[in-house]
Amino acid sequence: MKKIGVLTSGGDSPGMNAAVRAVVRKAIYHNIEVYGVYGGYSGLMSGNIKKLDLGSVGDIIHRGGTVLHSARSEEFKTKEGQQKGIEQMNKHGIEGLVVIGGDGSYRGAKALTEQGFPCVGVPGTIDNDIPGTQYTIGFDTALNTVIDAIDKIRDTATSHERTFIIEVMGRDAGDIALCAGLAGGAETILIPEAGYSMDEIAERLKKGHERGKKHSIIVVAEGVCSGVEFAKQIKDTTNFDTRVSVLGHMQRGGSPTAFDRVLASRLGAHAVELLLEGKGGRAVGIQNNKLVDHDIIEILDREHTLDLDLYKLSKELSI
Repeated sequence: MKKIGVLTSGGDSPGMNAAVRAVVRKAIYHNIEVYGVYGGYSGLMSGNIKKLDLGSVGDIIHRGGTVLHSARSEEFKTKEGQQKGIEQMNKHGIEGLVVIGGDGSYRGAKALTEQGFPCVGVPGTIDNDIPGTQYTIGFDTALNTVIDAIDKIRDTATSHERTFIIEVMGRDAGDIALCAGLAGGAETILIPEAGYSMDEIAERLKKGHERGKKHSIIVVAEGVCSGVEFAKQIKDTTNFDTRVSVLGHMQRGGSPTAFDRVLASRLGAHAVELLLEGKGGRAVGIQNNKLVDHDIIEILDREHTLDLDLYKLSKELSI
């Protein structure tokens, strides 16, 4: 293999640039030419592809977002769209592709793999919802962003003696809500993987109020319900003064943490190693601090699982 490509797709996550840098520099170290695909799968189909060198990825390891940009593409979900992408890669002599992204990005890589074009998936998503790896690139940074926000909001909640509802990202996965809520000392955490009882939550808030507790923090994953909707339920049930903070896309931005930079560097380099070994159709990850890889087609058939022991612990500590 003499030429490989790299693209980022789907929602951006802090550390994607560090992964791109690792792919480029690892490949060049092994005398492999690297081509950057700009604009995700849309850019792949349109041929927005440029050769990258060491200078192309200089001074980006600390930057959030993705220098290759990202986009979502409905056309690439079709066989015709995928064939356009393969034709563009053949035109540039690209023999393998590293795809950095989440579930949708992996599905694109899977489709190319099934058509005989070797791809390796690198998990880049703040949701931490990719099976086959304990951590995804960007999760740690997003988690720390949320914890910082919780700490600041708690100051205001204490000063004004209010209940604050903090809505965080997590449409199908509650990793951010659970870990941030536990680390931030939230009294209640709502995640898609577990149901909740409004009566139980109201009772906990009332008991706290009776023993002199004047404020509470409730963390809600967006996949459960909106923060505004849940605040109304709290108000209707307890008559407590509530406020809502929706953290939104600020969770995606910012300079990646050291953990995410190291993780991205390791996973990006490992993806190149697999391609050099002639192994396509793989998805890299990390388990027990060891690099692993799995069949990308099998990965997408698995369900993401959450550590419900942490959820149990959060309820025990919020009495």
